[in-house]
Amino acid sequence: MKTYVFPGQGAQYVGMGKDLYEKHSRARYLFKKANNILGFDITKVMFEGSDEDLRQTKITQPAIFLHSVITAHLLGKDFQPDMVAGHSLGEFSALVANKVITFEDGLKLVSKRAQAMQKACEITPSTMAAVIGLEDSVVENICASIIDEVAVPANYNCPGQVVISGSIRGVEIACEKLKAAGAKRALPLNVGGAFHSPLMESARQELEKAIKDTTFVRGMCPVYQNVTAQPVSDPEIIRTNLIAQLTSSVRWTQTIQNMIAGGAKNFIEIGPGKVLQGLILKIDKTATAVSAEV
Repeated sequence: MKTYVFPGQGAQYVGMGKDLYEKHSRARYLFKKANNILGFDITKVMFEGSDEDLRQTKITQPAIFLHSVITAHLLGKDFQPDMVAGHSLGEFSALVANKVITFEDGLKLVSKRAQAMQKACEITPSTMAAVIGLEDSVVENICASIIDEVAVPANYNCPGQVVISGSIRGVEIACEKLKAAGAKRALPLNVGGAFHSPLMESARQELEKAIKDTTFVRGMCPVYQNVTAQPVSDPEIIRTNLIAQLTSSVRWTQTIQNMIAGGAKNFIEIGPGKVLQGLILKIDKTATAVSAEV
């Protein structure tokens, strides 16, 4: 059984994709096409930019998407998935690789998503924090206890690691309470804003129209979506879940557990870095996880 996973924001690094560009004419074609669609030379930023350049949401998201999707494309006939999933932004990469939406439409949606999220961050200053060493239910209950500020679980990354998201004061209060409850760490993250929280509502509305205007078709296999952690094949349900994704939690722990329950044992990460491989092994020590090679 072939199981592929696609990373989200945070997996970027300077020089990402340069080896693909230099080795494969097909990669060069797709990178150049992306530059035209985006209206700027993203390859120059990916290959030669600074860490700071790559951390800008409007750059980070399309850059990771391009690395992932082009890698999947270069696998050619070897890419015959039985199930796919992507972490946050990675869900868009998974949908394109799985032929649910086209490369061009996927890139336009990711670019729109990044810009809308950037705008939402500027409207409402907000943040996220990584919480280590507590049960999910403890994090959920503490977040729910905070009144008049926003603090919600955003990413269930693996057992004992949840990222929370919300207003700056809401996350500060949550971190204090989480530490008092026994968290090993509750560390604010260097991010632009409160991703996967109600504070992304303006971005969700902006992206909703673009998603509704995009053609979705049945893919090669089910996609396990962030919002439900369940396998979905119906294009309209995929569309609905994708719209909900920006303001909902990324249920990555549950996703991997459900994929394993569905028969997955060996996971292949497609995209920059090895973040998901580390999380998968923390979720289930009996699983294996490697990077795709092209």
